[in-house]
Order: sequence, then C-alpha cells, then structure tokens
Amino acid sequence: MEKLRVAVLCGGQSAEHEVSLQSALNIINALDRDRYDILVIGIDKEGRWFAYEQAEDFLEHPEDPKLISLKEGGQQISLVPGDREGPFRDLSGDVSLGKIDVVFPVLHGPYGEDGTMQGLLKILHVPFCGVGVLGSAAGMDKDVTKRLLRDAGIPIAKFMVLERGAGEVDFEEVRKTLGSPCFVKPANLGSSVGIERVGDEAAFKAAVEEAFRWDQKVLIEETLTGREIECSVLGNEDPIASLPGEIITDPERYTFYSYEAKYIDGKGATLEIPAKVSEEVVQRIKDLAVRSFQALCCEGMARVDFFLLEDGRIIVNELNTIPGFTKISMYPKLWEISGIPYGELIDRLIRLALERDRREKELKTALG
Repeated sequence: MEKLRVAVLCGGQSAEHEVSLQSALNIINALDRDRYDILVIGIDKEGRWFAYEQAEDFLEHPEDPKLISLKEGGQQISLVPGDREGPFRDLSGDVSLGKIDVVFPVLHGPYGEDGTMQGLLKILHVPFCGVGVLGSAAGMDKDVTKRLLRDAGIPIAKFMVLERGAGEVDFEEVRKTLGSPCFVKPANLGSSVGIERVGDEAAFKAAVEEAFRWDQKVLIEETLTGREIECSVLGNEDPIASLPGEIITDPERYTFYSYEAKYIDGKGATLEIPAKVSEEVVQRIKDLAVRSFQALCCEGMARVDFFLLEDGRIIVNELNTIPGFTKISMYPKLWEISGIPYGELIDRLIRLALERDRREKELKTALG
C-alpha cells in the first residue's frame, strides 16, 4: 500500500507555541512509519514557515517545556494556492515540496485553532485533521461558545462580556451578578493564559487590563466549586465520546488549573483516568460532550471540559478544538483508557480528515 504523506503543522504565533511543539513531537512519534511519510512544518513566532524533512530532528530542547523551540536550519517555505504539484514550495516559489495528502494541524490558540488556519488550508485544497472553519472559530471564542451552548439548552456558567472601547464595567455590578471571587479571561485564548481569579475591585481592574493585553474581548465568569471533568469526542457526522477523566489541582499550590499547573509544574495537578464517578454520571457527561460538539458544528476531534458540582449538576465550561497531545494531555489518555490507543487514534483522525475532504469535493462549486 502506498504511504500517505502527512504534514504535521506546529508552532505558531500564540502564547501556546511551546505546547504546540510538545504536542507535535508526540504525534510524530505515534505515526506508523510503515504507513506514513512525515513532513514537519513549523511556524515560528514571527509567522515564518519552515519545512523539516527529518521529522525526528526539528526541535531544540525537546524535553524542556520552557526552552523547547524550532531548530535553526529548516527550509523556509512559501504557499502557492492552486499549484497542482502541491501548495508548499521553497521561499523562491520555484521548487515544490511535493504532494501533501493530509495536514495534521497541532496549533494551539490564535492563528491556528481559531479557524484562520483551517480557512487557509481549505483555500490550499489540502485535507486537514480536526474541526473546520466554523467550529474552530466558535470553539475559540468563549463568548460565542457559551451563547451557542446556552441556545442549545446545555448548562453553562453565568458570564458577562466586556469589549474594548465599550467602557468600564463596575465591579459591584459584576459582584452582584456573578458573585465574588470571579474569573476574568481573554475570550480568545487557551491553556489558562491571561486568566485571573479575583475577589476585589483592585484585582479585578488589574485582571481586566491584563486580559485586554491578549484579546479584544474579555469574559467575566462566575466561580463554580466542583470537580473538573474532561471528556474527549471523536468523529464527523456520528461522533462518539470517551470515558471522562478528572483534573485534580493541588489546592496548596494553585487556586485553579493554570498554565503553570498544566505544562510547567509536574506536581501541579494529577489526572484521575477514568474519573471516579457513577455510571449514570458517566453517561450524562458523554451525552453532554457529544451535544456540545454538535452544537458548535465540530468535526474530527474536540475535548469538552466540565464542572461536576456537589449538587450533581454538570456544567460545560468550554471546548478545545485542538486539544493537547503532550505526554500528560487528557485527549489521547482518555481514548486510550476507552480502548483506542494513541497510534490508532492518530490513524482515525487522518481517516476522518480524508473522509470529509472526499465528501466536500462532491459538492458543486459552479453553475452549469
């Protein structure tokens, strides 16, 4: 059988650049070399694209989450839409890198997970793994996510939105509406970057100012006290959900599941996989995960994050449309405990991408 050529797309211009590189390395290690030829395409923090033919040798300090970076010496490339030899070429545009059968984007955050990269790949006519343009954009914007979930009858936390230029929000109004402490978050960012838990006016104003450094829109959300549960979803038209897992953050070190606890501090949190909950709760979580996935028009993959409250309510917090694939990431771990090992999971995501591409190519694009 002829091998498929897979381009693993990683890095990017976001605060989650380093996390993306860690995820990409794990995906590359999981790809079956008997079935796939691998090209790594790394995007640096200035937005330049580099190709690495040696998939095992594209990183500096791969074992250090603080120092990990793209290696110098990659071939800088350009993009040429409509090129039959393939849209990825050297910087001059004269030499093609050859046909790419499918792209596996593992770009976390803005310019990768927000629909922009998905739109570019569609323009380039390259099949890609994961959620499409609409679902990516909706899943990235926490405000839009919550409104779509709310309209679908899916339980969410109470929230308010502040847009740049709309004037200040009075902390007393926030406190009366959402309670205190509350969370302040950039609307379009992931991995808990820019998020603060605040309980007084001074901290609130500082948190809003910091959040506006990352985004044009800020989400203010009530604090929910409960267990943090995550569930993985896989599929296109008929998605399935994994067993849920639980994030247990060290309360003596962190007040919430921060970036530091997720990716830097190896003792910041523990993962309970699967979560110790009743079968009835498992089924409710799985059902809500699939409903949330469909409400946001997702395809391929997503991780759905929940709060399980003491009174038994299950609240959807957010969806992650390009979940982490690092060594400690929940998305692949939950599928492994649910019966789909890492390598098979990557195979399935590639097949789902190719199936969607075939389906979309059957659509008419011109009259007559």
